[in-house]
Amino acid sequence: MFTKNENITLRVAEPYDADVIFRWENDMEIWRVSDTIVPFSKHQIEQFLLNNNDLVSEKQLRMMIDDNLSGDTVGCIDIYDYDEFNERAGIGIMIDKDHRGKGYAKQAITLLLDYCFNTLLLNQLYALVMASSTESMLLFESLGFERCGVRKQWCKTASGFVDQVEYQYINKRRNG
Repeated sequence: MFTKNENITLRVAEPYDADVIFRWENDMEIWRVSDTIVPFSKHQIEQFLLNNNDLVSEKQLRMMIDDNLSGDTVGCIDIYDYDEFNERAGIGIMIDKDHRGKGYAKQAITLLLDYCFNTLLLNQLYALVMASSTESMLLFESLGFERCGVRKQWCKTASGFVDQVEYQYINKRRNG
């Protein structure tokens, strides 16, 4: 266990998570938001989990989101682009399509904010969201992330280019 509330637990991804991560990472429907255009092998995922899932050395950390009641792994949340000197990082979240709309993302981000600001002592987090993902934009805005920029025609999709919206969350406890 890493951190939890009454409904969910965030924990570091383990080698036994390779099957579910393999399924998610190879779901072509979500490739456009994860900057992926090629599939991952199970071996690549296992190697990442064994050797590369380290915030300090690799500047990224994947955590799994577990439902406390059912025990199901319902998604994952990542810290990436970790910059210890400038005290910032990017975050990304993915909830399994069978578990969306149940509040898991909001709870996971809230737990992650606490970890990033009170344990890692970061100054800020950022998130990149496709402008076509209204639900994601509303989620980040509801948690206090502020829209700080738009990258025009940033993401190529089958129906054309879509803007990408950048959000920041500045650690208000440290900055008054």
